[in-house]
Amino acid sequence: MDGLAFWAAAVAAAVVVGAGKGGIPVVGMLGVPVLALAINPVTAAGLLLPVYVVSDMFGLWAYRRDYDGRVLAILLPGAVAGIALGWATASLVSEAVVTAMIGLIGLVFALNLILRPRPDAAPKRAEVAPGLFWGAVTGFTSFVSHSGAPPYQVYTLPLKMTKTVFAGTSTIAFAVINAVKLIPYWALGQFSPENLHVAVLLMPVAAAAVFAGVRLVRVLPEALFFKAVTWALLAISLKLIWDGLGGVT
Repeated sequence: MDGLAFWAAAVAAAVVVGAGKGGIPVVGMLGVPVLALAINPVTAAGLLLPVYVVSDMFGLWAYRRDYDGRVLAILLPGAVAGIALGWATASLVSEAVVTAMIGLIGLVFALNLILRPRPDAAPKRAEVAPGLFWGAVTGFTSFVSHSGAPPYQVYTLPLKMTKTVFAGTSTIAFAVINAVKLIPYWALGQFSPENLHVAVLLMPVAAAAVFAGVRLVRVLPEALFFKAVTWALLAISLKLIWDGLGGVT
């Protein structure tokens, strides 16, 4: 883990992780793919998890008053169950297949929002059964490839939270998910001394990006913010399908 190419990818990954924790739509998912340009994707996922967790701390502070407690209470038990399932099936599940499926879910949902916009539709209530289901999918996919945002957004976008509550709820949800993931990732041997050393060096970069992301969320018009969420979801979903199909073949 040295050389200009590695450190350029590592710093770029830390920036997008931090910006995602600051509430910028979906970009945190780009961390592992960006770093995977320079190192093995599995190693990249293990290296970046501590960076995600530390960035979460700054995001929690920034959005400590902006969140939907009902959504969190419904989603998080399902997410923890999904993480446990991912851990239990770690040696059985094809990461490429899961990645492609995540992308397909996100693609269908994003296209529906783009092609059939319903700006005047009433906000949906956060129902328990769908929330537990999508929470479990979020936890499982986040464990497998740090790609929990598409299933998370399938459940949360129709709730039509305000942009700061949406950003804050997302930040808190993934802070809990990432903290829980530390246990199975450690048990699976993902945290080598070299990984942790590099992660520590990247943490200040990610922390600065968190506050840049928070600032951008607060100044963006609400309609533009959610349009950015939708288009970012579409772009990331296409990338996940591409990556997944490439891994399968």
